[in-house]
Amino acid sequence: MVREMIKKGTFQKFEKELLKNERVDIKKNFQIMSALYKEAVTLGIFPLKDPLEGIEVKIKIAKVVNSLKDEK
Repeated sequence: MVREMIKKGTFQKFEKELLKNERVDIKKNFQIMSALYKEAVTLGIFPLKDPLEGIEVKIKIAKVVNSLKDEK
């Protein structure tokens, strides 16, 4: 219960202020993305053997998520 109060109050205000004041660093974001991609390749996740495998499930999940109201 205390966690919920903190999350809904103080922490949410902190998050909003942080996001408002934080500058986007495109170069850093691309470096992170590149590192994540290299790690996925190293782990054998990419390239995908069958890119459409499980697409039906992903579509169903997307429909449910997109139908939810934004709780802002």
